[in-house]
Amino acid sequence: MTDAHIVGWGHTKFGRLDTKTIEDLIVDASREAISCAGIEAPDIDAIFVGNFNSGLIPDGFISSMALSVDDSLRFKPATRLENACASGSAAVYAARDAIRAGSARTVLVVGAEKMTARDTAGVTESLASASYQAEEGGVSFPQVFARFAQSYFQAHGDHSTTLAQIASKNHRNAMQNPLAHMHKPLDVAFCNTVSDRNPVIAAPLRMSDCSLISDGAAALIMVADEASGDHSNAVAFRSAVQVNDYLPMSRRNMLDFEGPAEAFRRAFDAAGITVDDLDFAEVHDCFTIAELMIYEAMGLAPKGRGRQAIDDGVVMPDGRLPINLSGGLKAKGHPIGATGVSMHALSAMQLVNQAGGMQKKGAALGCVFNMGGSAVANYCSVLEPVRVA
Repeated sequence: MTDAHIVGWGHTKFGRLDTKTIEDLIVDASREAISCAGIEAPDIDAIFVGNFNSGLIPDGFISSMALSVDDSLRFKPATRLENACASGSAAVYAARDAIRAGSARTVLVVGAEKMTARDTAGVTESLASASYQAEEGGVSFPQVFARFAQSYFQAHGDHSTTLAQIASKNHRNAMQNPLAHMHKPLDVAFCNTVSDRNPVIAAPLRMSDCSLISDGAAALIMVADEASGDHSNAVAFRSAVQVNDYLPMSRRNMLDFEGPAEAFRRAFDAAGITVDDLDFAEVHDCFTIAELMIYEAMGLAPKGRGRQAIDDGVVMPDGRLPINLSGGLKAKGHPIGATGVSMHALSAMQLVNQAGGMQKKGAALGCVFNMGGSAVANYCSVLEPVRVA
């Protein structure tokens, strides 16, 4: 069966980009991806745009903004995908499906979000719409993930220091990523101490445990595998799995993180690998407790013992399986619709030795895990290089 190869990528800087509109971000990332792939805009058959929005900006219908990339894109089909914080991966997977189905051979994927147009309270309100309103209405996402942390601490003891270690690791990693929102190292002591600069947001989560409010965009060019020989770099999907769990938190055991665990299990089975075969992973650390629980969901440590992965150095840049070499959502930033596309773009860069200071030497197998809502929409990709310039 025909499959999709990633052959080009573009990525804006993440951060507070006051002079950039959502359309500017889409255009900038897309033009860079087209140039990287060495194609012409008329070659593109379809466009898929990942964007959450939910009131972050007034523009709720942005798919055709991608036509501003080049006038030759007029009349090309363009579709917006939304699946909470996994909207970017939803766009990536829709593009792959179009190529596998034979309805397109060359596809532009772009994920973008403009978050800083609203204040923190407004952003919090918008993001809260990604929970089950019948039961969780009025609960913010810091409070949602605080519930995960409270349950985890009650079952396995206080892991505040471990969360601080995760935050500090990701901030150090972001120092090597010129595209990251925050270039500021935070030591474990700072992250583990409640202060005016690091207040409690939703106990036990402190500000240093929360991802950033960011603007930004990322883009990919994907082509049918039989056409990728025309490109100097190509990255393939060894597997790609989407798993959706129940939306109400009341229907799930919060300690089991079943949606992420099932996504990893299916993706690894489809790829014919175990977690030990991976060289790196970019995972969804919207809050530090999420990264800790992901260690266990992906099989790096038994339940309740995820701290071993960081205490033993496994997930550090020089460890056996570096996690979030980009700085993760925690320090790279988390423009909602851009996140999943960014993860795939930066992982592709790793696999073709173009990740600069973030580069893991000899990286040949990478994993992307992007999560929407409270572990509801779960996307897990295993990527490998096909051709390296």
